[in-house]
Amino acid sequence: MPRLLLSLFLSLMVAVPLAAQEAPAPETDRSATGGAQTLEDILARQRGEKIDDTFRREDTGNPDDAAGIAAQLGTLGGASDPELWRALRYGTADVTVSSGGEAARVLMQDGGMWWLRFREGPLARTGGYVLLGTLVFLALFYMMRGRIRIDGEKTGRTVTRFKAIERFGHWLMAGSFILLGLTGLISLFGRKVLIPAFGHESFSTLAIASKWVHNNVSWAFMLGLVMVFFMWVIHNLPSRTDIKWLAQGGGMFSEGKHPPAKKFNAGQKLIFWSVIIFGASISASGLSLLFPFELPMFAKTFAILNDTGLAGLLGYGELPTQLAPHEEMQYAQLWHSIIAFALMAIIFAHIYIGSIGMEGAYDAMGSGEVDEQWAREHHSLWLEEVQGRDGAAPADGKATPAE
Repeated sequence: MPRLLLSLFLSLMVAVPLAAQEAPAPETDRSATGGAQTLEDILARQRGEKIDDTFRREDTGNPDDAAGIAAQLGTLGGASDPELWRALRYGTADVTVSSGGEAARVLMQDGGMWWLRFREGPLARTGGYVLLGTLVFLALFYMMRGRIRIDGEKTGRTVTRFKAIERFGHWLMAGSFILLGLTGLISLFGRKVLIPAFGHESFSTLAIASKWVHNNVSWAFMLGLVMVFFMWVIHNLPSRTDIKWLAQGGGMFSEGKHPPAKKFNAGQKLIFWSVIIFGASISASGLSLLFPFELPMFAKTFAILNDTGLAGLLGYGELPTQLAPHEEMQYAQLWHSIIAFALMAIIFAHIYIGSIGMEGAYDAMGSGEVDEQWAREHHSLWLEEVQGRDGAAPADGKATPAE
């Protein structure tokens, strides 16, 4: 699954520059500027169009134009200041480093523009549509299905669904994830949405606070993720009852149908593993963003993809295995955002079911106690286990059927 997601991510990233390259850039008459960029070049770049920058890329000076040895003071060996900066920008300057390899020779990364275009374009646009589409779908589902009620009569007897430590781990992870999601959206959409509404100064304060919250609350999320994994992994392993639950749609689409389930049904197991896998990936990329020099992710990942031949099968050829820290951060930031958008959409559905979508569902994580009838309808096999372990029996003295 992680490799498949990475392949999809790489496909999206590569599609952006390739699509731009397909349309040939019109030739521009630069005679009036002596070969330098024109106003049309600047406007085209601001519109995000692909321009032929060969006139700048190759204009990096000529060693043969250097002054004689007696007059070297005050010259740059045949290159002017602008020419030297162009050579640094396009990676053609003669830079020597003592350690770090090719990546350490990158002083200015012109290639980072693809990251900026992807972040401000496809990433923000597609991510926004995913979240909005999820909310619209849930609203339509609620209007058509309504709230899933408890069909039978409430017994007034409760069963302990989750202990205090379980609820603490859940709310630690859930609360921190909500804060991380909000501050992450502020970081991504703030310049386009919040600056026009509140101004630069107000947004600056909010952005600085959001960054601090995002970086520090992330530790609470990772702690909650670890707690939830070890507390519930044994209950979320696949079983044969999951097949029947999925075949009946969990009873979500029809009233009166309640397929048997243990402590967690198949839908909850899908949520659990989505949170664990996506949450671990978000945490890893987040750590890479916090410590780009100590915890690079993508150079090693690309090396593995090259070794397995997967990169070649997808048509990418040899992926780069020497990445500067800022390049690592660009890849990590995009991966971090893509997986976060996917997980936020999943959590929207989880919040819906746990609140207005199903009667009695919130009690499980609120007080930890659920009505016996609710447990019988939604987790009958688990209720049997609890009653058998505690020596309890239903009010009529008969065994609770597994439905």
